[in-house]
Amino acid sequence: QVQLVESGGGLVQAGGSLRLSCAGSGSIFSINAMGWYRQAPGKQREWVASIFSSGSTNYKDSVKGRFTISRDNAKNTMYLQMNSLKPEDTAVYYCAAIAAGIDYWGQGTQVTVSS
Repeated sequence: QVQLVESGGGLVQAGGSLRLSCAGSGSIFSINAMGWYRQAPGKQREWVASIFSSGSTNYKDSVKGRFTISRDNAKNTMYLQMNSLKPEDTAVYYCAAIAAGIDYWGQGTQVTVSS
């Protein structure tokens, strides 16, 4: 019912910025919450940030003050603005959504931060 497609990943030097996008389609009106997760090599997938229908946001402690999650409802798109990137931010980043108790995931986009 919900399809998610990420874009915007790439290679950036430490201290640089990237903006990830997640375009939604299908029954997007049923989405209750959206967020970003990431998975670094050899590690479990971890939650990064969430945004709710109210507009409320939450962030993993290590990205607070550096990352900003936002939505553009007119474009059916969610964003993750990542500033002051660090090598430890290197991971595959996944867009996620919850609709009617079901989790949906994008395909992932690679973010690599070099020192």
